[in-house]
Amino acid sequence: MRHPLVLTLAGALVLASGCGLQSGSPMVDDVVPGSIGKGEPLKGAHLTVTSKEFTEQLILGAIMGIAFQAAGADVLDRTGIQGSIGAREAVKNGDADGMYEYTGTAWITYLGNSEPITDPQKQWQAVHDADLKNGLTWLPPSRLNNTYALAMNQAKFKKYGTKTLSDVAALAKSDPGAVTLCVESEFANRADGLPGMEKKYGMSLPAGNITQMDTGIIYTQVKKGSCTYGEVFTTDGRIKSMNLAVMEDDKKFFPNYNVAPEINSKALKEHPEIAEVLDPITKKLDNTVAQTLNAKVDVDGQDPHQVALDWMKKEGFVKEG
Repeated sequence: MRHPLVLTLAGALVLASGCGLQSGSPMVDDVVPGSIGKGEPLKGAHLTVTSKEFTEQLILGAIMGIAFQAAGADVLDRTGIQGSIGAREAVKNGDADGMYEYTGTAWITYLGNSEPITDPQKQWQAVHDADLKNGLTWLPPSRLNNTYALAMNQAKFKKYGTKTLSDVAALAKSDPGAVTLCVESEFANRADGLPGMEKKYGMSLPAGNITQMDTGIIYTQVKKGSCTYGEVFTTDGRIKSMNLAVMEDDKKFFPNYNVAPEINSKALKEHPEIAEVLDPITKKLDNTVAQTLNAKVDVDGQDPHQVALDWMKKEGFVKEG
């Protein structure tokens, strides 16, 4: 799963050419209001939802679209735009009406700040206030926080017993050879990645203890125990399916990447009911939900839209029509 912060050249090209923003197909889920959308407050509205192209985003885009349908709207599906820039620009310029976006991505990547805000609510508020001038309104955030973490397999966890990054730092001092890392090359070199983490926690790991590899390989190597700790993303479904133990970022070093609805301000002014439709769903989203839903796609091979629909029905947000 690509991290929300990563921007791709493909995404920039999509934005430059407009390709991908003009495509789309109607969502035709046979759903009626459950606990959301009663009275069909969006009846007569024509709304377009978008997302980035990785698993979590495809699921979240479908969730938003299904919610709008249950509330009576006709929904156009433009989910799956490559890169971060393209999806945001689609909402910004009105090619789409809304998406689920990450506060940290907006604060650091789009709005150009170098220092993340450690308090999740304050981070959201800062993004909300700054983006109003861009024609974007951020609705209240979820607890779903797709940020970086270190994780280990259960055998290593039983052996070393570390639960926090401070514990890892202490282990690195008492037994330097014990702390080996598998990380992406980007994480190894980013200020908000390994160098910053080492500085914050007072670690100094020898270069020989750090192995760089692709994201997907990290999970399998950690599971096998080839490295003691691996860089993971906190909502990745493989954490749950591989039963990995995630270290707590007890000094709150990593940025908050909380998911929240990012809505085109003009669309929200025209259809203010969007906020009340989405709010109960957003409140339900957390890392456990995300890991479970992401695993259904990445581990079990299910379709992201179907996974979203099944969850919306299971939670009682919508019912079959």
